[in-house]
Amino acid sequence: MNFLSSDSIWPLLQRSPLLWLTVTLLVYVVAVKLYQRLNLNPLVLPVLTSVCAIVGLLLLTETPYETYFSGVKLLHFLVGPATVALAIPLYHQLPKLVALWRPLSISLIIGALTGLISSAIITVGLGGSTEMIISLLPKSTTMPIAMAISEHFGGSPSLTAVSVAMTGIIGSIIAVPVFYVLRINDPAAKGVAMGVSAHAIGTARVIQIDESMGAFSALAMSVTGVLTALFMPMVMQMLYALNWI
Repeated sequence: MNFLSSDSIWPLLQRSPLLWLTVTLLVYVVAVKLYQRLNLNPLVLPVLTSVCAIVGLLLLTETPYETYFSGVKLLHFLVGPATVALAIPLYHQLPKLVALWRPLSISLIIGALTGLISSAIITVGLGGSTEMIISLLPKSTTMPIAMAISEHFGGSPSLTAVSVAMTGIIGSIIAVPVFYVLRINDPAAKGVAMGVSAHAIGTARVIQIDESMGAFSALAMSVTGVLTALFMPMVMQMLYALNWI
């Protein structure tokens, strides 16, 4: 038996955590370089291009997602510290945040409720199953919170993760054109809109454009996550009352 043959080596490499961690980092570095080369074009967001590349590699090599995820658990763990680190630009905008606390509070409450209710209406209208409805409800919330909420109420965390990623990517792509069409120029308004609708992916996008905008987006993302967790039981009760689930 030839232990150096590809048939014997590849299964070992495939199960190696170091392989997929290295591949993910290399793919993301290339995606960032491409993004910078194309002048930060939202159509080539690093999250979008790297996800497409990784999914393609997993399909090509017939690698189960569970095997891939076990190799990148370190990156999954780092999502938490990276989210907390967004407090740094937020602190720099503290005086402005205090001055705008009232409109911010109203906007974030309405935004969180709109994200939940609009998702329910669209999914029910398209004939989604109960599991799908619950899984898609927290789509506008940052992924760790959304997955926990979904699992608690009987949804599919995997489906929730996909919906959250797609929401963030689509929001990041269309946000700037929408701001232009609606003539929204205030950094605070742009940041809040992005944080409420496109969570961490949108925040990462706008913080590259303007630190003030990124600070408001980080605040909106964090508060929307908390509000979504608080409002979710109420929305679930409403859906049960309407016999939608």
